[in-house]
Amino acid sequence: MPSSRLDPAVRAAVDQGLLTADEPVVALLDTDGVRASAAALRAAFAAVAPDVRFLHAFAVKACPLVPVLRLLHDAGLGAEVASPGELALARAAGIPASRTVLDSPAKTAGELREALDLGIALNADNLQELTRLDALVTGVAPAPPIGLRVNPQLGAGSIGALSTAVPTSKFGVALRDPGAREEVVRAFLDRPWLTRLHVHSGSQGVPLGLMAEGVAELYVLAEEINAKAGRTQVDTLDIGGGLPVNFASDEDTPTHTEYARLLAERVPGLFGGRYALVTEYGRSLLARHGTVLTRVEYAKTSGGRPVAVTHAGVQLATRTVYAPETYPLRLAAYDAGGRPRTGPDVVQDVAGPACFAGDLLAAARPLPRLAQGDVVAVLDTGAYCFSSHYGYNSLPRPAVHGFTRTAEGIRFAPVRRAQTLAELVAESGGADPDALVR
Repeated sequence: MPSSRLDPAVRAAVDQGLLTADEPVVALLDTDGVRASAAALRAAFAAVAPDVRFLHAFAVKACPLVPVLRLLHDAGLGAEVASPGELALARAAGIPASRTVLDSPAKTAGELREALDLGIALNADNLQELTRLDALVTGVAPAPPIGLRVNPQLGAGSIGALSTAVPTSKFGVALRDPGAREEVVRAFLDRPWLTRLHVHSGSQGVPLGLMAEGVAELYVLAEEINAKAGRTQVDTLDIGGGLPVNFASDEDTPTHTEYARLLAERVPGLFGGRYALVTEYGRSLLARHGTVLTRVEYAKTSGGRPVAVTHAGVQLATRTVYAPETYPLRLAAYDAGGRPRTGPDVVQDVAGPACFAGDLLAAARPLPRLAQGDVVAVLDTGAYCFSSHYGYNSLPRPAVHGFTRTAEGIRFAPVRRAQTLAELVAESGGADPDALVR
């Protein structure tokens, strides 16, 4: 969210005691912004395909918090889950089976059986998984929607670890491997219950053109299968998610509207009404609306450079700390009362609390000079940050609060309370400390 819109929430978090000396790091989620993003996604695709049936399934891995999933469900979205844990969270949020999609490259027979029993749509990752499903689908009447994930092997974006459509990707059936395309077509012709195709060729660092090319490959394959089947066997295309987020500024580029229009231009048949469509967006819906606030515990100088030591670091911004050039995050400076810090920019480091030298939110970052007791806001952290905790140094999980803007001011609602030290000890085997010395 633009930092200027954040200012009242930061001030309110300090005034209302959410951020204190005893609780020096807290996460905030702009619930109005989340609703607006969900509405914008739905409107973007409805504008180019008013007659197409869509399921916009939120990628739960981006923010696996039950109240957030419930908020998104209330805003008209379903859930894309990739583990038994994520499925349990979606069910706890009240998301019905008809609006849930299971994706995972390593589903067990038990997980598949559960999805079939619950009536949840699932996408098989490979041909061995289809063979496993052959035995499980028998006797399930009616079988829920089942698809197959394919990899069009188009190449990588700028972040290799997030590029899912490279020739050697672990995901899906590699379509350009010798004989693979023919095997996929035969798999569909042999299985009348196989009615969906799935591709996920986008993510952070992947250009829109490459994403659209992956969807085009999926569409062509669906047309080929249906032609050879002599009927509409494939009736739904899951086109994945992965719209990149601009972490460099407040400008929202690219947008879901841009991508939907590009798909309409590049793959016009996609929106012709013959296929239902599923999307699986996560980061692009949530990132902008999350902020981590942390107090500056100490402000010192090292080698002539100012260093602000805070309580937010690798446990929250894990990717940023380990790969800062690839995953930079913007910071905003506030004084101890939550008011925007003024003054000339000074090049300084903003460090986290973890016990290794690389635990930096930012190195050599120009900001107003931070002082002890000040507040640092880590922007654009609504996805893959405060919900995906990294337990280095046994740092506890911080509280998460949603907020809305009302006529009376900022109103907060608890999403997740802070983890207590007793809870941390318990999940670290504290119930049986003598287990290894008996």
